[in-house]
Amino acid sequence: MGARTGAEYLKGLQESTREIWLGGESVTDVVNHPQFRQTAQAMAHWYDLQFAHPDQLLIKDEETGEPINISHMIPHSREDLVKRGEGLRLISEQSIGIMGRTPDYMNVTFAGFAGNPSDWRGPSGSNEQGARNMMDWQKRLRRNDISTTHTIVHPVVDKEKDSDFANNPVPLHKVGETKDSIIVRGARLLATLAPFADEQTVYPGHPLPPGAPTSYAVSFTVRMDAPGLIFLCRDSGARPDANPLDAPFSTRFDEQDAYCIFDDVEIPKENVWIDGQVEVYNTVMMPSSWWPNIMQQTTIRALTKLEFAYALASRMAEIVNDNREGTVDKLGEILSYVDATRNALDAAVANAKAWPDGNWFPNPRNLTCMRALLATWMPRVNDILKDIGSHNLLATASRGQLDDARLRPLIEKFLPGANGISAEERSLIYRMAWDFVGSALGARNELYEKNYLASVHTNRMAAHMFYSHEQRKLGDQLVANMLADAKARAAALH
Repeated sequence: MGARTGAEYLKGLQESTREIWLGGESVTDVVNHPQFRQTAQAMAHWYDLQFAHPDQLLIKDEETGEPINISHMIPHSREDLVKRGEGLRLISEQSIGIMGRTPDYMNVTFAGFAGNPSDWRGPSGSNEQGARNMMDWQKRLRRNDISTTHTIVHPVVDKEKDSDFANNPVPLHKVGETKDSIIVRGARLLATLAPFADEQTVYPGHPLPPGAPTSYAVSFTVRMDAPGLIFLCRDSGARPDANPLDAPFSTRFDEQDAYCIFDDVEIPKENVWIDGQVEVYNTVMMPSSWWPNIMQQTTIRALTKLEFAYALASRMAEIVNDNREGTVDKLGEILSYVDATRNALDAAVANAKAWPDGNWFPNPRNLTCMRALLATWMPRVNDILKDIGSHNLLATASRGQLDDARLRPLIEKFLPGANGISAEERSLIYRMAWDFVGSALGARNELYEKNYLASVHTNRMAAHMFYSHEQRKLGDQLVANMLADAKARAAALH
């Protein structure tokens, strides 16, 4: 089959009878529901984009020759990483990086898994069948152009007791088995893109705590319409009735997030990647090629968003002729984040290397730090936009007010920008900024960025645990040299 069109994608959504709850309503048609339809259309545009730019966004499947999205590429060289990066950049620009879980995210994830399957076989090679199942799934994913969501984190119930998995009914776990399936029960989060996905995947976000029963070590994919699979969506941030000029993001890009409940769901065994192998579950992600591989996609998305924020903040300052030292300092701060993010990407590709299975992934040293830094930079950028915008973010004319014959002359007179900038441009830019940082969707996005690839705390600890030995070699030598020099000079005094 190969790459799908937007129309084919929407048709697939309408043919799927998944259980999606929004508020007190069970939504049976996400394509036409008022709170979902505009994002469904944005997703359809994501699929159509690959046919509008085939040279940048389509490659041939290595086995069948079918056209597939470039995000399915398993890189074999540094040049492949450059080409994939250019395609991912084009994709990220469609939502200005607002949508963090467009299909390319999971596509890159599973291309990384399939490109280094030894991680899935486990330290002792005990999971050969699971690794083969995962690789078969990745072929189906790319050849059917599936939209996929994932849940990788166990819910929080009691932070004092959640590490005790014994007899804990909440975390997802296996409760039974048939000839052809395993049966799972429990909950996971956070299924971003759930209303707009074709399948739900589960893989490890963190190792299981010591003593956890093997039944909690499960990883698989399942169709969204599987009986017993339930998604509870957060309140919608979409504004379906707003004029797009008043809310350019909220009218298109609410990708949604959902709490996922597995109420005795049957998972076909050919779709199971880990079934009770705790050693595989606890090691497959830490560290592995998944980290630097997906970080190329996520950092490109972040760079797009930062570049947009820098230009938006600069334009906001220009509109009110704000050249104060504090404002210029804040603009320079955003620009420093832009340049540091771009430099990390460039360095990761320049220093890319082949992993044990022979495929190429970006250098982890250059990108691991970004997991913690971006989670602090993104909220800081939002604060800067609010500081520069100040009360002006709340004093704008709507599209309807601008179009009113009586109000328009008054708005032009009393709400213009500096240096001849029209009241219309001022209102449009400041409304765009408010939708970016202050609307319901903007607030959700800030929280999301703080936890996009786990918390700052988690990522700082992981960086130290996994890479401190390698990265301290030079520093340790400098410490030793300085200590030896000090000892020698002290001895000379006597």
